[in-house]
Amino acid sequence: MAEQALKSQFDTEGYVVLRGFLSEGEIQTVHAELGRLIRDVVPAMPREHVFLEDKNRPETLKQLQMIHTHDTYFHNLFLGGRIERLAESLLADKVVGKNLQYFSKPAGGGQPTPPHQDGFYFKLTPCEAITMWLALDDVDSENGCVRYVRGSHRRGMRNHEQTSVLGFSQAMTDYGLPIDLENECDVPTRPGDLLVHHALTIHSAGGNLSAHRPRRSMGFIFFASRSRTDDAALHAYQQRLRNELTADGKI
Repeated sequence: MAEQALKSQFDTEGYVVLRGFLSEGEIQTVHAELGRLIRDVVPAMPREHVFLEDKNRPETLKQLQMIHTHDTYFHNLFLGGRIERLAESLLADKVVGKNLQYFSKPAGGGQPTPPHQDGFYFKLTPCEAITMWLALDDVDSENGCVRYVRGSHRRGMRNHEQTSVLGFSQAMTDYGLPIDLENECDVPTRPGDLLVHHALTIHSAGGNLSAHRPRRSMGFIFFASRSRTDDAALHAYQQRLRNELTADGKI
């Protein structure tokens, strides 16, 4: 899709889907580098960057945060290349790379992702940011594909409250309004497909109900340079979250 048409769709729907953004060979490389990262780097990463379903069992890894700050390969994947340029095009601004994440929902056990808006976590004014979701496996409704609410980024921030879902501490409290349900859209993906959504776009995902299929992905977060972070609010939120996860024995 041409750049102008992609930007128009993003502004209208709040998300775009780029099929085959990374080739099969590129995805194989990403998988190999993730294997190396998990084996050699993750054991030394700060505990607040590593989320395990059971902190005493490394094989229950659910989520990694700030990968680009711990590894050169992932730093270069995140910043200075075509992914960053795409973010600049869709936000019509220079961008600041904020977070590179890894997600895993294991077969038969991966929990649903509750409806939320990423911007609630970001504490930005104006809330101009973007999240890119790179599929590493075949993902459909059985193993938890992403579900967007079309046009929801144009209706502002909704109320969120604390959840018990590890890695997704906040969820919308009033999701399920007619305008939400009328505009829901499941987005199945293949390895290498890239989903891109605005920070105000409502999205969720089902749990992994498959008996054997993994559901792995990576997330790339960029803020527009024109946005400013409320540092006090962000610090308070992060400190509260860290205290809650520690008290619950999750980190």
